[in-house]
Amino acid sequence: MEVIFIKDLKNQGKKGQIKNVKDGYAENFLIKNGYAVKKTKDNLLKLQQDQAKKQKEEEANIKKANEIKNKLSKETLEFKVKTGKNDRVFGSISIKQIKEELEKKGYKIEKNMIKQENPIASLGFHNVMIQLHPTVEVQIKIHVIK
Repeated sequence: MEVIFIKDLKNQGKKGQIKNVKDGYAENFLIKNGYAVKKTKDNLLKLQQDQAKKQKEEEANIKKANEIKNKLSKETLEFKVKTGKNDRVFGSISIKQIKEELEKKGYKIEKNMIKQENPIASLGFHNVMIQLHPTVEVQIKIHVIK
């Protein structure tokens, strides 16, 4: 019997996948527990509509991420820090501080979107990557002054 998975099931199938399984397994486990439905014209049509809807949402998310990227690429965040002898910076600029500064400028960026390889612990300009979407990244400038 061919079934359409409506939920992910480890080692069996992913949501939206069509798979041929034994009748008893399909009836007594997959369909009964809500992991899959029988492959019929109606269910196949519903699957195609869901996939088209998901594709449109994904395109809209990418478009929105690109708009934010264009705005962010022109931004420079400025941080004023205390320094000691020879202009050595006390501490470093954290991801949390970058997030808060972006929020002040009106951007909703989560901490896990900010990719910072090395701590920012010196004066001058630094670059930080922000991943707005799995396919859209933007590099922003951080200016550390005393």
